[in-house]
Amino acid sequence: MDQLIEIGGMRVLIFSQQGSLLQSAGDANDFLSVAWSRQADLLAIPAERLGPEFLRLSTRVAGEVFQKFVTYRLRCAIVGDISGLLESSQSLRDFVGETNRGDSVWFVADMAELKTKLAAVEACSPEA
Repeated sequence: MDQLIEIGGMRVLIFSQQGSLLQSAGDANDFLSVAWSRQADLLAIPAERLGPEFLRLSTRVAGEVFQKFVTYRLRCAIVGDISGLLESSQSLRDFVGETNRGDSVWFVADMAELKTKLAAVEACSPEA
């Protein structure tokens, strides 16, 4: 079951590991709909929920999905171990490294790492 928690003033919607896969920009609408209904600020999507083509960058699925999230001003974190995929693709390593430098889309190993990133963002915010 999906769970909404607050971390540092941000409403984080943690999607369950079971459920429909995120495998196209169209599927992103389903995730966005749930996020809006729960008034979430950030989506925490388990890596298990990514479709088989999602992280194959030549398909452009990840870019299209993440662009949709950014357009609608919803941060997104992919939570889980993707190290096997990173080892086999330099372009994916570059993509993950680039997204992790920003503040809209992150790849994190687990929820503890996500909490650390959010605490760092909160510490840097003008309101802090």
